[in-house]
Amino acid sequence: MNKRLFTIALSAALTAIALPVAAQTWPAKPIKIVVPFPAGGTSDVLARILGQKMTESWGQPVVVENKPGSSGNLGADAVAKSAPDGHTLVLMDVGNLVISPALFKLPFNVANDFAPVAMVAYSPHLLAVSTKVPANTPAELVAYAKAQKGKLNYAVAAGMGSASHLAGVMYAQRSGIEWGYVPYKGGAQAITDLIGGQVDVMFNGMVATYPHVKAGKIKLIAISSAKRNAQMPDTPTVAESLPGFLTGSFQGLLAPAGTPKAVIDKLHAEVQRITAMPDVRERLTTLGAEPSSMSPAEFGNWLKAEIPAMAKIVKDEKITAE
Repeated sequence: MNKRLFTIALSAALTAIALPVAAQTWPAKPIKIVVPFPAGGTSDVLARILGQKMTESWGQPVVVENKPGSSGNLGADAVAKSAPDGHTLVLMDVGNLVISPALFKLPFNVANDFAPVAMVAYSPHLLAVSTKVPANTPAELVAYAKAQKGKLNYAVAAGMGSASHLAGVMYAQRSGIEWGYVPYKGGAQAITDLIGGQVDVMFNGMVATYPHVKAGKIKLIAISSAKRNAQMPDTPTVAESLPGFLTGSFQGLLAPAGTPKAVIDKLHAEVQRITAMPDVRERLTTLGAEPSSMSPAEFGNWLKAEIPAMAKIVKDEKITAE
């Protein structure tokens, strides 16, 4: 064997050895999960569930850091530029993952600058209104909004260009109504203001919203899933009055691109283990979320398909971030 072939063979052998070793020695220090939104929202709730279980399993602290700003893109950018060693992760929602690329000139590329770890969960959006709004059904809401043309305030959770914004624009355009958009840095403050009546209506993830519906603090009008939810069988889907309308909150865990595959696989296996735990499944079900079984490769393929699909919707609906 000549010197060049020997070098190639040695390199391959060392790599084969290094990958399992990387997984065995990781995590070597505390892990940080960045949530690019304020505390209290869907991404934050899920990140803290994962963080607690990972800490118990690995004996290394898993810290959740809220880093809001720029519709969630500030925190995502920080992770994209972090060391690809598996100790810095980000839990992004559907807005960051597939909508922002169509609305903003981002300093990172979602498809290229991250290594997908796991799609953690999906939950439908809830269309909810303040208790001060005299509407209890989709038809009543549309009629009231038309009577109050342009006077209703729609709370945009996670900022303009987020999934909440996209859902509100699509609903208004397809229903033939107008309302003003009030952007928030995260869903928690938006819900607080909806409860207080400072804003009138919003679409938001079920995980963060449903507890307030059950407490009677806000009114549930409809759900954005394809079928009615077993927990609320009397609540209509938006699609029953607007055929084909489907939105929701996808929450994905990602690492910086270049993170060793062995580490990604170990992380993915841990997320699957956690979301299969009876207490976690019970909590997610109670909150209206469904665990996802996507592999890292399937998650990556989902991104590649959904980013251009969302770009088309943004273009067709003439949606802007301003």
